[in-house]
Amino acid sequence: MNDIKVYTTSTCPYCVMVKNFLEAQGLPYTEINVQQDPIAAQRLIQATGQLGVPQINVNGHWVLGFDPEGIMTHVNS
Repeated sequence: MNDIKVYTTSTCPYCVMVKNFLEAQGLPYTEINVQQDPIAAQRLIQATGQLGVPQINVNGHWVLGFDPEGIMTHVNS
């Protein structure tokens, strides 16, 4: 089972692309909107050093931006 968390904002087009990609691959994920959750935003900055979105945590590995190959590298098939 994969543990995928997608950090997003409400207005980010690349976030939508990431979510659509994960859904097309049949991969369940948890979305964390850092605009609506300032504590999650702080945790994200502490973990990765940046607040840019989307950031995707796939099984403990960080992938920045819309990077399908990067995401799939860390997915357990």
